[in-house]
Amino acid sequence: MYRWLFPLILLLGSCSPEQLPEKVQGSAQGTYYSVIYFDQQHRNLKVQIDSLLDAFDQSVSLWVPGSVLSRINNNDNLVNPDRWFIENFNYSQQMALATDGAFDCTVEPLVRAWGFGFDESTHVDSAIVDSIMGFVGFDKIKIINNKIVKADPRIRIDFNAIAQGYSVDVVADFLRSKGINNYLIDIGGEVAANGSKPGSRPWKVGIEKPAKHKEDDRELKIVIGLHDKSVATSGSYRKYYEKNGIRYSHTINPKTGYPVKHSLLSVSVIADNTALADAYATSFMVMGFKKARSFVEKDTTLEAFFIYSDSAGHNQTYATPGFKKMIIEEFE
Repeated sequence: MYRWLFPLILLLGSCSPEQLPEKVQGSAQGTYYSVIYFDQQHRNLKVQIDSLLDAFDQSVSLWVPGSVLSRINNNDNLVNPDRWFIENFNYSQQMALATDGAFDCTVEPLVRAWGFGFDESTHVDSAIVDSIMGFVGFDKIKIINNKIVKADPRIRIDFNAIAQGYSVDVVADFLRSKGINNYLIDIGGEVAANGSKPGSRPWKVGIEKPAKHKEDDRELKIVIGLHDKSVATSGSYRKYYEKNGIRYSHTINPKTGYPVKHSLLSVSVIADNTALADAYATSFMVMGFKKARSFVEKDTTLEAFFIYSDSAGHNQTYATPGFKKMIIEEFE
């Protein structure tokens, strides 16, 4: 897994009794989910949403032993990728090309080696990294005739940096199929906002302030108003470990094989769908502030908010012009 997914705080304004939203909460993909929606029929869709997310886990979850992804990682030749797997794979390959390899779904062996997968952290040296890098690379795996073809059987796929965002889009598609067009979906901090609250008010979504230590309480940095967009946030300050005085980030650069060591603390990305917002947030954490800022300023489909540490160790922020217009409250 590239990164830690932390919750964005959802803020609801007051509504009159006849305008109260439906609220559904639960767990999925090892984290929480929250769905808030306005439905004239006042349907409780928790059972259907739970079933949908369970089925999604059976496709692309790295943590479900019998999922399609797990079976492909274990070189089970009897399994065929299903639609969700194929779409996550195709998205991942597109993102790898768009980001010049900053996004790479074959990073799983590196994530595991550095102690952020199923295994506890182990001693990692350059020889171990070099050996793993021989079977890491998005260009080493393809889908041919509905079968995964690997250049090396040790190649393993990790969709954690895109699948959670994609699952938000899956729930969004389901709600729209039920005629529900005003909703806020949050799965582990990946958020889709469609339509609005009563009175055409935007959905309010909080962006967390980077903490000095991973155990620190969560505080807001900004609140944005969101209409018909998705936002995903990736950060390096909640999931890491320290060994011999060195802090190892869970964000692994697939081009080098090592945890990133730059000054970017978190980045929030706004995009047209949550899968893309999720994937770009991860990619920008790999790139670092300067390269990511240059990238997003050239891409008119994205907006971003960066929190980074300057040379004096003080936190600074940068928001693209479109993102800045969405900020409705700021905190110290």
